[in-house]
Amino acid sequence: MRNPSILKAILVSALFSVSCGIYGQAKQAPRPDKTSSVPAKPFKVLTNGRQITLQSKQNFKSIMVWTASGHRFIEEKRLATNTYNFTVPSKEKIFYMMVETADGKRFTEKMGVK
Repeated sequence: MRNPSILKAILVSALFSVSCGIYGQAKQAPRPDKTSSVPAKPFKVLTNGRQITLQSKQNFKSIMVWTASGHRFIEEKRLATNTYNFTVPSKEKIFYMMVETADGKRFTEKMGVK
């Protein structure tokens, strides 16, 4: 059998090392809220099957829409309207849209249709 004083010394040193490890942890800084840094889009996207409608309170300057494979099927420049309708002609389910407003801000969005 081992000496009880040696077992007590091992137990005390183990408890001391655990307690030092607990208090030795640094506090982590809170993460910044990423949702507040993303500007809100100034337009709405309304879908009805393959029919897409863009509505905004301000005018659109340009609209470009392309498929996931890279084929552009809409590229309208020098628009002066706040509503734009189009139908997705391809059989692909995923497409991307870039909208530029009259004040020069650009917004991109990934869309999917059934």
